[in-house]
Amino acid sequence: MAVELWAMRLERPLTAEETAVLTALLPGGRRARLERIRDAARRREPLCAYFILRTAVWEQYRWQELPPLALTEKGKPYFPDVPAVHFSLSHTDGAVLAALSAAPVGVDVERLRPVGERVMRRLADTQDPAVFFDHWVQREAMTKQNGMGVGASLHREPAAEAGVCCQALDLFPGYAAAVAAEEAVGTLRRYTLGTLLEPWMQERSIT
Repeated sequence: MAVELWAMRLERPLTAEETAVLTALLPGGRRARLERIRDAARRREPLCAYFILRTAVWEQYRWQELPPLALTEKGKPYFPDVPAVHFSLSHTDGAVLAALSAAPVGVDVERLRPVGERVMRRLADTQDPAVFFDHWVQREAMTKQNGMGVGASLHREPAAEAGVCCQALDLFPGYAAAVAAEEAVGTLRRYTLGTLLEPWMQERSIT
């Protein structure tokens, strides 16, 4: 099985109705965590990340809802009831990305933005923000693929394991993204809220 990818550009805020519906779809533990975020605007990206993952498992496996989620000791999420299905999620301001694979996989997406020169030199030996973020998303994708744990890439450069390839992705203008996996990349599906969420909400209101 190739690595299958789903990306969504968040070109507008969520409506109150969309926020309520997407919140209700979250796994229990994630819902409680999200509700602790006081700023409703900051809930958009994680809500849409789990929505794109739900879309992915429906399109790939025809699962009508997400299986239960659990975390490894180092914080990597997985499906304990279907361990043969691996996934990875990432979100940044204005975009979300999900991957499904038959082997461990990691993805990362970041919006291009100003970064301090000291940070860029320390982590990527560059003073170019575009180069920095291309390097950074590959570090993060490899960290997620091998399950090193959140923040591990801040302390040391992750080394790709044997057979693992890290590949840059062309998602949306103004963003850098990458996937790390043992398998080749299959289809990359790009959506916006308008092309994916709005028709889905309309269908729910009809049914």
